[in-house]
Amino acid sequence: MKKKKGKLFFLAEYIGFQAAVAVSRALPFRALRWLCHMLGGILYATIPRRRDIAVKNIRIAFGDQLTSAQVRKLALESCRSFFLTAVEMMRSPFRFEGTQVIRDERYKTEHLEQLFRKAKKIHDEAGGCIFITPHIGNWEMLPYVSSLIGIPLAIVMRPMDNPYLERLILSSRITSGQVIVPKKNAMFVLERMLRHGKSIGMLPDQSTSRGLRVEFFGQKATVTPVPALLAISYHRPIVIVAACRTSDPFYFQGYVSDPIWPEKNLSRIGGEQQEMVRITREINLRMEEIIRKHPEQYLWMHNRWKDAARRSTFEGLSR
Repeated sequence: MKKKKGKLFFLAEYIGFQAAVAVSRALPFRALRWLCHMLGGILYATIPRRRDIAVKNIRIAFGDQLTSAQVRKLALESCRSFFLTAVEMMRSPFRFEGTQVIRDERYKTEHLEQLFRKAKKIHDEAGGCIFITPHIGNWEMLPYVSSLIGIPLAIVMRPMDNPYLERLILSSRITSGQVIVPKKNAMFVLERMLRHGKSIGMLPDQSTSRGLRVEFFGQKATVTPVPALLAISYHRPIVIVAACRTSDPFYFQGYVSDPIWPEKNLSRIGGEQQEMVRITREINLRMEEIIRKHPEQYLWMHNRWKDAARRSTFEGLSR
């Protein structure tokens, strides 16, 4: 049982977060990158559980392609990336004024905006779609870009334990017209969003207690079936997106995949469950393509392949 946190702890956490935001916005990017470099090293050295999970995951994903030294270096860079992502989220290139998304002119976001016009075209033609992104680079930037170019979006989020931080973060989102959907019992709301022509955004690359057992980097992982189920039920495409940082702190490399369409004639391919497995496997493969290009920016510290021996209801279908 987790020890329940009290009001004083939540207030201290809130004040600490506000202080971190102030520091992130005050310091130049060179100083912030140095600070994240140092904090990532401290995390790697002092929290062995997360370090060991990252090392294990990287070995599963890349096998003999990397030496032990390269694996450890990649795990360290992932720890540093974790702090860089947090800083970039605090120092976002976008802000809201009413329902308007205002872009910080220092950032070179034209590439992302142009790329997401491809996503807007898919959204318009399909009457809504399902956007999927892995925990890589700056995933928080994607909803802002979507709002900027006019994609109405419902975002699935896990509610925060801290109610003060929850209100602070949600207040910056809802003014944009985005719909925030709590992760627990989200299916009804997501279905309603798709029926009304909105798109939805999800980060489904973390392990779940129940789901499909589908290969991720060649190793079976428990994966949520929700994106595939929604795609099949409402005949909406799935699009994989990401925003990864570059050596230029004001420029992000964007990715928007071609749409993954569900099969209309399910009887031809063995039924709904087989189609769910096919779509989920395709989602994982396209996320892998992005992660392999920027492995140092992926969140390897999450226990992605935990309980590998556990079988799910659908495991036999994914073989």
